[in-house]
Amino acid sequence: MKDQNYAAMSEHAHVDGVYPFPAVMQTRTIETNGTSINVRVGGHGPAVVMLHGFGTTGDMWGHLASALIEDHMIVAPDLRGLGLSSKPDGGYDKKNQAADVVGILDALGVSTAELVTHDIGIMVGFAVAATHPKRVSRWVAIDAPLPGVGPWDQIKQDPAMWHFGFGGKDMERLVAGRERIYLDRFWNELSRDQKRFDEVKRQHYAALYAQPGAMRAGFAQFLAFSQDAADNRTFLAQGKLQMPVLAFGGEATFGPMIGAVMRCVADNVEDVTIPDCGHWITEEQPVATTKLVVDFLHRRS
Repeated sequence: MKDQNYAAMSEHAHVDGVYPFPAVMQTRTIETNGTSINVRVGGHGPAVVMLHGFGTTGDMWGHLASALIEDHMIVAPDLRGLGLSSKPDGGYDKKNQAADVVGILDALGVSTAELVTHDIGIMVGFAVAATHPKRVSRWVAIDAPLPGVGPWDQIKQDPAMWHFGFGGKDMERLVAGRERIYLDRFWNELSRDQKRFDEVKRQHYAALYAQPGAMRAGFAQFLAFSQDAADNRTFLAQGKLQMPVLAFGGEATFGPMIGAVMRCVADNVEDVTIPDCGHWITEEQPVATTKLVVDFLHRRS
């Protein structure tokens, strides 16, 4: 059945627009931790929670959800402040967003889950695994660093990471009405081939980030990194994670470094670099990405 899913998906590997979720999935609004989270949910079996990052929303996971829906329960939220989730003034440190995720699991009656995480989602996923290790059975970490971990000081000094400190009222005014220009920089510079993040996808996500409060919330995800780094060092002092971890990324972005970062926080890590790929894994190499994740999650040892 997995092979059939791969075959069906590969026929549409680079269609324009957001790859659709399975029709059996539903969208729910879950009230948790003082906010409202938009969640796509459906299927039966082991739960897999998919956490996106900046520049996309939970909509990025359509390929993977389609490949897993027959034997997994899919839980794909929009992070606090992003997508169709509410946009509170605060709470964007990743430890607090981990509480958002745990609240979603509690509302759905899920005791343990597998995590698949990209970009900012990695940082939230680590906080979930560190604060509730018995509730995370496997973790997939895709193409991003962890604040305060490994080469973090080197990474944040890279001039290309100027957006880590970009935020506040004046920055919000600069970007208001120009969200697409700001987001194009990420989609272009972090892609191996920027055409793979096609125009229809760009229009879809730009509209979501143009909602009132959305860019403020996006900036807040980055402005919380100092607190996240302090929290992560506290987590590390408690010992490394023991669940299996798959770490991978694009060869043009974080793929060559992500294994070393994840080994700082977990003992059981395998890492892969995806060739001909940048940061936008599910858009640039959806079939290769999905096969890696599906194979990893179907292991039971």
